[in-house]
Amino acid sequence: MIKHNILLLFRNFRRFKTTFFINLVGLSAGLACSLLIYFWVNDELQIDQFHEKKDRLYQVLENRVRSSGIWTSYVTSGLLGETLSGEMPEVEYAISTSSDQAATLTLGDKNMKAQGRFVGKDFFKMFSFSILQGDVNKVLLDKNALVISDELALRLFNTTDNVVGRTVEYDHHDAYVISGVFKKMPQQSTIQVDFLGTLEKYKDGKQWFQDWGNTATLAYVLLKPNADVAAFNAKFASYIKTKTNGEDAHRMPFLKLFARDYLHGHYENGVETGGRITYVKLFSIIAAFILVIAAINFMNLSTAKASRRMKEVGIKKAVGAGRKTLMVQYLGESLFMSLLALVLAILAADLILPKFNEITGKHIALHLDAIAALQLLGITAVTGLLAGSYPAVYLSGFDPATVLKGQFSTSLGEQWARKGLVIFQFTISIIFIVSVVVVYKQIEFVQSRDLGYHKENVIFVPREGNIWTDASLETFLTEIKAIPGVVNASSLGHGLTGRNSGTTGVEWPGKNPSDKTAFEVMTVNGGLMETLGFEMKAGRAFSKDLTDTARIIFNEAAIRFMGIEDPVGKVVKVWGSNMEIIGVAKDFNFESLHETVKPLFLRMYPGNTWHIVIKLAQEHQHETIQRIEETFRKVNPGFIFEYSFLDQNQQSLYAAEQRVAVLSRYFAGLAILISCLGLFGLVSFTAERRLKEIGIRKVLGSGVFRIVLLLSGDFTKTVVIAILLALPLSYFLSHRWLEGFAYKTPLEWWYFVAAGLIALCIAWLTVSLQAFKAARINPVKCLKEQ
Repeated sequence: MIKHNILLLFRNFRRFKTTFFINLVGLSAGLACSLLIYFWVNDELQIDQFHEKKDRLYQVLENRVRSSGIWTSYVTSGLLGETLSGEMPEVEYAISTSSDQAATLTLGDKNMKAQGRFVGKDFFKMFSFSILQGDVNKVLLDKNALVISDELALRLFNTTDNVVGRTVEYDHHDAYVISGVFKKMPQQSTIQVDFLGTLEKYKDGKQWFQDWGNTATLAYVLLKPNADVAAFNAKFASYIKTKTNGEDAHRMPFLKLFARDYLHGHYENGVETGGRITYVKLFSIIAAFILVIAAINFMNLSTAKASRRMKEVGIKKAVGAGRKTLMVQYLGESLFMSLLALVLAILAADLILPKFNEITGKHIALHLDAIAALQLLGITAVTGLLAGSYPAVYLSGFDPATVLKGQFSTSLGEQWARKGLVIFQFTISIIFIVSVVVVYKQIEFVQSRDLGYHKENVIFVPREGNIWTDASLETFLTEIKAIPGVVNASSLGHGLTGRNSGTTGVEWPGKNPSDKTAFEVMTVNGGLMETLGFEMKAGRAFSKDLTDTARIIFNEAAIRFMGIEDPVGKVVKVWGSNMEIIGVAKDFNFESLHETVKPLFLRMYPGNTWHIVIKLAQEHQHETIQRIEETFRKVNPGFIFEYSFLDQNQQSLYAAEQRVAVLSRYFAGLAILISCLGLFGLVSFTAERRLKEIGIRKVLGSGVFRIVLLLSGDFTKTVVIAILLALPLSYFLSHRWLEGFAYKTPLEWWYFVAAGLIALCIAWLTVSLQAFKAARINPVKCLKEQ
């Protein structure tokens, strides 16, 4: 019986070559797409999951109450880590760490740029990073200790052996002793550094570190087994308030699972509202829809060709075959087709994977372990059963007497079911097309929007080494300005790509004493506002010729919030000191366009600026940057010159959206391709069934054009219905996605009309080509075929 069914399977594939090809291509494309999304989703789900104590490892976040709502912050007080383990019995270990720090490490005449953090002594007892050399309990005990990755050890020492105890120079200033070597952090880790120093060293000279009111560090906690995190958070909420004697009552710390934060890192008004998990769900749904679209082709084409298999079903039933036997046969055909498509899908995915990694920024390898292989076979089996279920039920249900007499006719219900499936296919395809247009227009909008300053032709150079003194900074800026091709130069204590530092220490007449709204702080040097092109709403910019260190400039959002009329010349207090308002800057975006402009003030404080900001002429930028590098190396021998373009830094804020935009184009194209393959097959079978009608019409004088209209009319109506269904759905989904941006492109009517017309034109082209082919057949041949 099995041998018989296999023989029939291959005979049917050979007999219905067009159907076989369409189903194979559609299922292969759908499975290849799903396979790539599966690997991407699986990689996303594995981020930070490798830590052995992940179920007890938490990061400290703070909910900060403001008049406009609750803001959730990842930075907290530097003293928090070292006090928690001693004061909270539920805590096994707690540490504070700095943010990532870039440094130049020197060994002899070798200089290496590296990224690192300064961490508490129990770091390796909490996080599962492998120590290759050194004692995990001692590597961070010595104040001047430095633990480096095996990759950095190779770069510095050309070996990973016997490096413990050797000394390297940090930023040509401090000597650090290598106390250990850790294995390079895995790709699935959100912490990615080359070295780890001690928090004790980081605290040197930082008075702010000892103040509970300052927040600039990260904190992590490992709870003891069986500790109740909900109960801990309940009493932890008032911890900062207690430490600041009630002054910082607006700061409410809480613990969040560290392994959860990568996917669930977005907060609104103090409530977790998603994050990257949104894209994980989105792409999973897209993969499912594309598979369903491919499966629909199989259903439609199998039922459409039912008339060609009526006698086979009738004879089998007449000689005793039961419905269950026939269903097994047809489901077997579907499963075999799915497995064959899976083989092609794996080959296609392997070819596409390098480009896919480039788009997604991943390092995924086509590696299937036992669990992944079983999951993939499960998806394939489900797809095969889904695709073959309706044809199996439909074909096995024929009455043998009726079909052998040739009295079988297609029911109205069957026709509507087939049309409904085509409508579903094109509805999803049109939604994909609209999504491509909307995402593209939003990315174009955020990249072209006037942010309130000049972002083009501006480079940021880290201020380091000998440039840290005020005198050397001015000398360096003077030399830079003299270089041909440099329009202007200054320095800035902000990255313009997100919040850097804020304060609640602003006081003004009429302020509500309970208000704890944080003002963003931007420290600038003379000429910075002119270099970046900040515009003034009122008053003037800072001038080096005046004593402006006791003066302040607010943005419009801050003035609106404070409610100060005619602010220029008024006096406010910042950190207890009187500051005269000399100007109001027009609002500019210092965060991504996901956020509205927050209250901000600019302060003249060159000593606290950490970026050299250089405005370049449009022409000969490569040569200009080379001269800047020569000047930098002359002032900073032994330091590595690095720079970044401000507009590229801005674009990096929308990396996720840009990846969605690119992937959406491919998904939309694939959905349309699979849908049109199905249409192509259905038109072929429609034309085949109506050959005699076509022949008679041609004999009676109908032209090719009239016959093409006849064959394509029903399909056109079907696609039009899909358009009418898809447009309101796509509007709703697009509107929901754009709600994540504070500044967004308007949803123009033509986005939706264009998507509908594109789908309709592609469908017309697909249908008309096959209809035209059928209409040109010799009428004598048409009549003989029947």
